[in-house]
Amino acid sequence: MATFGVIVFPGSNCDHDAYHAAKDVLGQEAEYIWHKDTDLKGADVVILPGGFAHGDYLRCGAMARFSPIMREVAAFAARGGPVLGICNGFQVLLEAGLLPGAMLRNRSLKFQCEHVHIRVEQTDTPFTLACARGQVLRIPIAHGEGNYFAGPDVIARLEANRQVIFRYTNAAGELDAAANPNGSASAIAGLCNDARNVVGLMPHPERACESALGSADGLVIFESVVQSLTSGALVARA
Repeated sequence: MATFGVIVFPGSNCDHDAYHAAKDVLGQEAEYIWHKDTDLKGADVVILPGGFAHGDYLRCGAMARFSPIMREVAAFAARGGPVLGICNGFQVLLEAGLLPGAMLRNRSLKFQCEHVHIRVEQTDTPFTLACARGQVLRIPIAHGEGNYFAGPDVIARLEANRQVIFRYTNAAGELDAAANPNGSASAIAGLCNDARNVVGLMPHPERACESALGSADGLVIFESVVQSLTSGALVARA
């Protein structure tokens, strides 16, 4: 039985979705962890959920990175613990320096809420272990600043190190400019750190864990981390 620690910032609004996916859908343990807490309550995996942490003042995730709990998240990640940042959580990981790059406003300059298709590029992370390389997932997005940016040298390094984990494609899994909803560089929808245990993505897998929601494709991301923990591949704990 894995324990999911769901970090809650002022303005988080997908924390309950992540908790529900872990506890009610997957049948695992889950704990809410307030941003001012200083321990992770024995979590085996940490989720930074979507929302508008601190109202997204200054920049998305810019204030959340200074929350006391982020010191513990960084230490947990340094020990090899699996960390998943979803949407605003991805933005927080970028601001905290746990992942490279930054987020710009969507190419459309509008908030976009729709289902998109993302292709699984790599399966050697705790969050893609149960996926097939090239598998296409239909998962919703809901963001105004999801346009991933990094300099050409950083993009080249990400590609060379196989750190691009998810890429926006059409339903057939083909790269298509029209299928890139926000203008992200290299159609990047999600990436990992050098050690491959920290993953951030803009689409919301926790909102696609039950067919009644229009797609259950996101469930495989949560199943992956449970599989990686129960297989003994990851041993770091809070």
